[in-house]
Amino acid sequence: MNSENDTPTDPRHTPFAWIGGEERVRALTERFYDLMDLEPGYTALRAAHGSDLTNARQRLFMFLCGWLGGPDYYIEQHGHPRLRMRHMPFAIGILERDQWLACMDQAMGETGVPDDLRERLKNSFFQTADWMRNQGV
Repeated sequence: MNSENDTPTDPRHTPFAWIGGEERVRALTERFYDLMDLEPGYTALRAAHGSDLTNARQRLFMFLCGWLGGPDYYIEQHGHPRLRMRHMPFAIGILERDQWLACMDQAMGETGVPDDLRERLKNSFFQTADWMRNQGV
């Protein structure tokens, strides 16, 4: 590494910076939930979210910002994510997992997440989504 800007801690090396920062994370989150409402292939996923997506949109945006290496808005407002515990009240099986992953992949594609980052995130999203399963495990 030739300069201090090339260090691994440089914020340009985070997925948050790579995706384009808050504006792009917001666009990804909004498209994800818009697709959930629009696409018939995501009906089980949509049904698990209740009638109003406002809170879910904000929480996912805040979570993704921190998870991708940006500001920790979720932790600042809600504490540790405790993802598995927070998702326990919802029936999450293979169908819901796969619909979540497909919806997020479609949203990443439609919002222009770079292909190499998209592949990296798909792997991470799969691990997390599979860990959330509490039905058919």
